[in-house]
Amino acid sequence: MVVEAHHHRSTLKQKNKPFKSHHATKSALKDIAKGRTARQSTKSPAVSTVTQARLNRRNTQKQVQATKRASLIAATRIFSGIDGAPRIVAIIPLSEDIDTQTCIQALGKCVDEEIHGINEKKNIWTMKTSRFKTSLQFLPVPFARPFAALDAARAADYTLLLLSPTIEVTPAGDTLLRMLQAQGLPTVIAAIPPTTTEYIDAKAKPAVLKSLLSFVQYFDPTQRRVFDLSAPADSLNTLRALAEGCPGEIKWRAGRPWVVGESVERGEGGVLKVTGVVRGGRLSPDRLVHIPNHGDYLVSKIMSAPLPRAKHARPGGMDVEAEPVLLAERVPSSADSLVSTNVADDMANEQTWPTEEEMAGALQGTGESEVPDAKKGTTPKRIRRIPKGMTEYQASWIVDESEDEDQDEDQNGEEGGGRIDEDEEMVLDDALDMESERKSVVAFQELDMEEEQKQLTSWRKRSQEEQDAQAFPDEIDTPQDISAHTRFARFRGLRSLRTSPWDPYENLPSDYARIFEFEDFKRTERDMWHELEDNGIEPGRRVTIFIEGVSPEASVPSESPFVIYGLLKHEHKKTVLHFTVQRNTECEGSVRSKDPLILCYGPRRLRVNPVYSHHTRGGGKGANNVHKFERFLWHGTTTVASVYAPIMFGKQPCMLLRETQNPQTPELVAMGTFMNPDTTRIIAKRIILTGHPFKVHKKTATVRYMFFNPDDIQYFKPIQLFTKHGRTGHIRESLGTHGYFKAHFDGPINQMDTVCMSLYKRVYPRWSENWATLGASSGKGDEMEE
Repeated sequence: MVVEAHHHRSTLKQKNKPFKSHHATKSALKDIAKGRTARQSTKSPAVSTVTQARLNRRNTQKQVQATKRASLIAATRIFSGIDGAPRIVAIIPLSEDIDTQTCIQALGKCVDEEIHGINEKKNIWTMKTSRFKTSLQFLPVPFARPFAALDAARAADYTLLLLSPTIEVTPAGDTLLRMLQAQGLPTVIAAIPPTTTEYIDAKAKPAVLKSLLSFVQYFDPTQRRVFDLSAPADSLNTLRALAEGCPGEIKWRAGRPWVVGESVERGEGGVLKVTGVVRGGRLSPDRLVHIPNHGDYLVSKIMSAPLPRAKHARPGGMDVEAEPVLLAERVPSSADSLVSTNVADDMANEQTWPTEEEMAGALQGTGESEVPDAKKGTTPKRIRRIPKGMTEYQASWIVDESEDEDQDEDQNGEEGGGRIDEDEEMVLDDALDMESERKSVVAFQELDMEEEQKQLTSWRKRSQEEQDAQAFPDEIDTPQDISAHTRFARFRGLRSLRTSPWDPYENLPSDYARIFEFEDFKRTERDMWHELEDNGIEPGRRVTIFIEGVSPEASVPSESPFVIYGLLKHEHKKTVLHFTVQRNTECEGSVRSKDPLILCYGPRRLRVNPVYSHHTRGGGKGANNVHKFERFLWHGTTTVASVYAPIMFGKQPCMLLRETQNPQTPELVAMGTFMNPDTTRIIAKRIILTGHPFKVHKKTATVRYMFFNPDDIQYFKPIQLFTKHGRTGHIRESLGTHGYFKAHFDGPINQMDTVCMSLYKRVYPRWSENWATLGASSGKGDEMEE
């Protein structure tokens, strides 16, 4: 037996507190550390936490301040120096009693500077301010010219809004401000013109200025005051804001070059020479340029155009003009072409004609070396005479009026030995030219009283149609005079609009053969921006641009300033563009799909017939990229408008305008943003056929008034039915000969319910054209060149 050792509990053992010495020697501390080194704790710095936080805040504020200062210097560097770019100011009057010339003269008078071009009635007025060491370039806009105002504001750094203290802004002026807001407003400065005391009381002036400031802040909330140009101090402050301020950046213009034409000359061979300062991004001669309302053109070369300088050796010396230098020239191998659309090949479609290999195989089987002639009377040989100066391809489009005339011409040709008189060819050629010219001009066609009354009645019914579309969306009545499967042959049934498969490349229209499709649009856009960073003329340089093939109408002086915009790569090619738009709250009347409108996006204006469709929140495509067609553009909802138009990169703002009787007072219909150029987006038009449950027995019902013959019931039998109360079912069998049928549903239905069937058809927009093409010859914005 093992004897256990005795021991006490640990709780009874005494533990003395170790001695802490505050005056240990260095050797003792070194022995205790055993080679370890003490690391300074980050939580207990040398300075206190409060002091360190204060230092961190100051350092952060200093960094933010330095960043703002650097961005300000970078934004205004283009305007500094002797050869600095002028600050462009768009002058927009909002009342008819405003004299633009007097307002600008008040700005020049406060610094005793001369304004060049103001007495010559030019489109551009210039003023050099030695006090602020910069130059200003004014773009005056006449009153009630909205398109000229949009063109001027698109190219300007500042917008000077001139308000009247005595006349209220008209609805047209309010619409113009909304259009400028939708396009993108540069830095806004509001002012009232110089007025005498007889027009406005001095005591009432502060209240008037306060009211005008409230009006301007509705469109630009950053405004803080409205300047009075009748006071020299306010005129000087207005000029200081224009000459020393930093203009705000418009997002859609970032990286895009444009040039305001200071001088426009027409040279030999249709070459247009435009001199101005490059603004925005880099301008490359390999890219196309766009002239608003005229089209896209090629740039042959870019040369420098320095301003003349005075000799410093002599105080009264003559100005020395530096010789222009060639800066860049177009390289044909890497330059963009004017091909905007593909040439549709009708023979590329599905054909039943045998191929050459099949023909060769058939000939080898028969042992013959060539195709035998047809039997007499089966394929009569016809001789088509080609007019002088016309190719065989052009002659293939000549429409023969009758077969008898062709036979007579053949007989006459045989009697004459197959020879055509040259004079007859010339007469036919002239006649064809006159006919083509006559068809190219949009002539007025007067309608008869019956047709005019019919169109008037249909126009008055549009409001009722819009109300019906809201109350009974997509519902139509089945016609009784024609069978339903004939009337709705192009429609199909879908179990689910969101998930049912739909091939986006089946049964495409001929217009789809003319457009371009991007394999990866985002990657193309990213590569394009990277390539743009190193090529072209840098902004701020004064150059002369040589543009080829410009029509004479483009160089004629007009109310709008002459501005050319550099296009990016691929921006001349046409495709299907989709825009997310919202209807203007002030727009009255109905806006239907495919109504003619004016689309303004970027520097372009097009005459379009957009197709509206449902917008998925977040811009998603869904499982099948099928979206429901909208018959009307509704208030308060975001809708997608689809058009055929040239591609545009970036988030470009857009506007939809509707022309009125006065071309200078368009109606702002909607505004929005460019979404994507998706050619596979399917816009499905839905129609709903409705029927009445004639007899009901639990889940089975006898339905009538949906169809009117048994053949239609058999044709549409596979399509699913649904009711307005949420039941789904199918057609079981046809009853009788008047279109009655028996249907079974997933639950009991009510006799007050309505039985529905949805059918879908893909719709497409109509082809677009330049806004200025009707009634005037346009440029090369819509041509197919090779």
